[in-house]
Amino acid sequence: MNKISIHGEWSSKMAFILAATGSAVGLGNIWKFPYMAGQYGGGAFVITYLLCIIILCLPVMMAEVMLGKRGRSSPINTMRNLVRETGQSKLWVLLGWSGVIAGFLILSYYSVIAGWAMAYVPTLATGTFTEINNIPANEVKGFVDSIFNSLIGNPIQLIGWHTGFIILTMIMVAGGVKGGLERAVTFMMPALFILLLVLIGYSMSTPNFLEGFHFMFNFNFNDLLYPNCNETACELSG
Repeated sequence: MNKISIHGEWSSKMAFILAATGSAVGLGNIWKFPYMAGQYGGGAFVITYLLCIIILCLPVMMAEVMLGKRGRSSPINTMRNLVRETGQSKLWVLLGWSGVIAGFLILSYYSVIAGWAMAYVPTLATGTFTEINNIPANEVKGFVDSIFNSLIGNPIQLIGWHTGFIILTMIMVAGGVKGGLERAVTFMMPALFILLLVLIGYSMSTPNFLEGFHFMFNFNFNDLLYPNCNETACELSG
């Protein structure tokens, strides 16, 4: 007699890989990574970042997958079941609690940023940012800051976009693994990949692409240790 599982399951390995990739990449890798890489040594930062992924992130991810496959439950109940099976200390249950708390803390600020991103969609659709083409380079930051300050200065608008994102998240999670998460990542991850290709193509068509590429990937290990440090300041700091 086949055992019927009450827990949601991925329909394929590819669906799980897409979901894991979406979770690992995150908004920060697209939103802040280029800025951080350029400020902290370009290629030197990228190498350090990749080493941290290999040494720290991959083992943690593998451990999470193994625990999930073994426990087949929520993080807290998984650790309770494993503690009961192996006779280990009940303190290991705190690991499950820490995962839940970490997820809640991440959602608390990512939902705000995601609300900002959603608010920028109509701003982009109306062509507001095309005005940058007619603005001197030294005034671009002020123009962009004015749009952002206008957004965060409107609490009703912020609450509305944040609430909209939370509702979409609730609908997705309520759909379960196959009907919610898997359906979403099957569409969103390929769409993200295509969007990145479009952005790369557009960037390559601009006259300053090589300068931007050099900014991102030049190997400057001095900036990795001393960001925004000119020669005089670095000499004074030893």
